[in-house]
Amino acid sequence: MLNRTKGCILITLLVITGLAGTIYNTSLSKKERKFVSDHMKDTKNAVIKSVSGLSESQLNFKQTADRWSVKECIYHLALAEKNLWQMFEATLKSPANSEKRSEIKMTDDQLIKIIEDRSNKVKTIEAFEPVHAPYKNLSEGLSDFKNMRNDHIKYLKNTTEDLRNHVVQMPFGYIDSYQLCLMMSAHNNRHLQQINEIKADSDFPKK
Repeated sequence: MLNRTKGCILITLLVITGLAGTIYNTSLSKKERKFVSDHMKDTKNAVIKSVSGLSESQLNFKQTADRWSVKECIYHLALAEKNLWQMFEATLKSPANSEKRSEIKMTDDQLIKIIEDRSNKVKTIEAFEPVHAPYKNLSEGLSDFKNMRNDHIKYLKNTTEDLRNHVVQMPFGYIDSYQLCLMMSAHNNRHLQQINEIKADSDFPKK
């Protein structure tokens, strides 16, 4: 009876700590977890640094009337962070669909490079347009982006969800939920390039 009790306690502890077979086998590897967490942290910090100290005239400067300002880029990133994470959560609520993994044609590195490549111009969907952002100023948009990203990094550092076997179809092809997080992070770098292009414009306000 004592041995049986000890066995039940051991199984319970394994489940709680995430070491039971099913949880452990479908969880992210340490390498995967560190890579996505670091990538999301680094891109967040780079975006925040890129707008530090900019004046209102600099934040609102547009190279042409139909292009975004620095402030609009930040609003877009905050909207994307919210909407893409909602997609991520919805995908995890559906049953795992590992049979779709054969449809994934890109490695993690290839996905990052494709998303970051600004030579391929893509018009964003309506929900991601800066005009729909609820923010009154840059500080609000940046704070929301930063807080959401910090929450998402914390989640990825601790989750035991089977991210690799929840596959979602995007306009450019199938990716898994882990790659969806990398897409969010690479998307930051894509618009960081845009912000730097705006700042490098010869007409960008000096102050």
